[in-house]
Amino acid sequence: MNHLTTDQLIRYSKALLMAAFSFFGLLVMISNFTDYPSNYEYVGHILSMDTTRENANISYRAITSPMLHHRIYWIIITLEVMYTVYCLMGTYQLFKYINAPADDFHEAKKLSIVGLLIALFIYYICLQSIAVEWFDMDESQTWNIKDWARHIVDFILPSLIFLALRTER
Repeated sequence: MNHLTTDQLIRYSKALLMAAFSFFGLLVMISNFTDYPSNYEYVGHILSMDTTRENANISYRAITSPMLHHRIYWIIITLEVMYTVYCLMGTYQLFKYINAPADDFHEAKKLSIVGLLIALFIYYICLQSIAVEWFDMDESQTWNIKDWARHIVDFILPSLIFLALRTER
C-alpha cells in the first residue's frame, strides 16, 4: 500500500466504486430476468394501487391494465440494463486509463457518469417520485420499497459527486 500515491488510490477507489455498482446492477438484472413473475407482481400492485388505502381523490391514477404493467416493467428492465452496461463499460474505461494523464482519466469517467445518472433516474424519479408520490406506494404495507430505493439513491448521489470531481493530478 505504501507504493500507491494518494492520487492513485483515489483513481482506484473511483474505479472500484464503479465496479461495485456494476455488480449491483448485474444482480438486479439477473433478478429481473430469473424471477420475472415476482418483480412483475410488485410493479402490478404498485401501478394498480390495490394495496394502498382507499382514497377517492387519487384512485384515478391507478393503472390496472396487465398489458401496461408488462410494458412499464420492461421499460424499467431496459433502463436497468442500460445503467448496468454503462457502468460496466465505464468501469472498464476507468481501469484502462487508471495510469493515464489526469485529463484522459477524467474523460474516461463519461460512461460511468451516464450509468449513474440513469440509475438515479430509476431509483429517484421512478421509485421515489412516481411510485411514492403518484401511485402512493408508501401507503402499501406489502409492496413498499421506498426505503430500499432511498438507500440506493443515498449511495448513487455521493458516488456520482465523488466520481465526477476532478481530484486527480
